[in-house]
Amino acid sequence: MKNPFQKIIGADERKRIRKMLQYESKLWNKGKKYVAGLDEAGRGPLAGPVVAAAVVFYKNPQISMINDSKKLTEEVREYLFDLILNEALCGIGAAEVGEIDRINIYWASFLAMDRALENLNAQPEHLLVDGRAFPRNDIPFTTIIKGDSLSYSVAAASILAKVTRDRMMREYDQEFPQYGFANHKGYATREHLDAIEEFGYCPIHRRSFHPKRFQLGLDFSN
Repeated sequence: MKNPFQKIIGADERKRIRKMLQYESKLWNKGKKYVAGLDEAGRGPLAGPVVAAAVVFYKNPQISMINDSKKLTEEVREYLFDLILNEALCGIGAAEVGEIDRINIYWASFLAMDRALENLNAQPEHLLVDGRAFPRNDIPFTTIIKGDSLSYSVAAASILAKVTRDRMMREYDQEFPQYGFANHKGYATREHLDAIEEFGYCPIHRRSFHPKRFQLGLDFSN
């Protein structure tokens, strides 16, 4: 049975894929075989880890619908997750809540990316990194603002990171059902903020920051 999520790759989709491969193609044409896209998920939530992924495609990948994970439905992300794992070299890494609180979310995001690269079964020759900055200098890299919308490899990494983190938050929901993690994945929704006000913090909440604490006057000492 044909999967309803995978588009027929027509002329428009092929054109879109070629455009999203512009960064990769330039590097491939220079002889760089292992070009890794890097992205993370979970910088903004109040709870849970930050997760990163690294993805290396061979030339001319043809998975349709690869895009910024935020532009895709959960069902499509889940479907693409398996396709990406089957057709690319992939590494996934995370930084846990204690690490986020200790070194802050900015550096924890890079720590997760380092771990994703460590778990990548290849030595990348160039990195395409979503964002404005990247602290490593041992591997050549290009930072791309909104890279998850502009680079095929970075978009694929955004999907792996997002799906992995969402699955982790659904597992945490089984352990801490009063917070609704399966619904909001740790973000600052009204449901989540109300649960924190009623139950306080649980072990996977980030103690180091909470964007609503001063407005709501909540007690985060527990």
